[in-house]
Amino acid sequence: MSVGQAQFREAIFDATRPAPVGLTDGLGRVAGARFDVYRNNVAVGLTEVLQTGFPVIRKLLGEENFQAISGVFLRRHPPTSPVLFQYGSDFPVFLRNFEPLAHLGYLHDVATLEMAIRQSYHAADAVPIPAERLAEIPAEQLGDLRLGFAPALRVLRSPWPLFDLWAYNARDGHPKPRPASQDVMITRPEFDPLPHLLLPGGADFIEALMAGRTLGDAAETAQRSATEFDLTAVLGLMLAGNAITSAEY
Repeated sequence: MSVGQAQFREAIFDATRPAPVGLTDGLGRVAGARFDVYRNNVAVGLTEVLQTGFPVIRKLLGEENFQAISGVFLRRHPPTSPVLFQYGSDFPVFLRNFEPLAHLGYLHDVATLEMAIRQSYHAADAVPIPAERLAEIPAEQLGDLRLGFAPALRVLRSPWPLFDLWAYNARDGHPKPRPASQDVMITRPEFDPLPHLLLPGGADFIEALMAGRTLGDAAETAQRSATEFDLTAVLGLMLAGNAITSAEY
């Protein structure tokens, strides 16, 4: 990046800076006012990206606070890619480290969930295996299976009631969040990703499978962390969400 480009970039994201020296409009005039309009349009556009990508965070913070915090974020974290759907990937970490919001520790996890939903939406397509494929496998051989997964699959762990916080603010009629830690799985059964609340042991099971361990080993890991682990329920949820793409010995 040249000195001129760096100055232009810095001025775009800092309203206290003047227009870069030598910048003119199409008629050769100093581009002061026109540059201010352009700078404002950039800020408005990036704020709209954050509003679209983090609707639950916007609701939790309130419109005025969200606008103010977005302004701080975009000055500290300008886009690094022309692909706008990627903008905001640093927003969860920014919220965690932003001192005025330190008392709202759950914001980081909720923003991480919303970013994961967006990433799941844009993940590559994959052909799921039919549920009958697993049903055909002899019971004594199930434990040796290794499963493959759709790129859209995501698993998130949280010490907060993550699913309830998201659902209470994103879905009509969902009950208020319960005071409990919650893990979430995101699948994309068709076009839109769906977050699911994972019961105890579910995250351990799926993460073990995604690490390449056999079905039997993953189930044992889950049962060690949660004696009430329900293997059938978790597999059913994954199959319904088109999350499993292969099953090999």
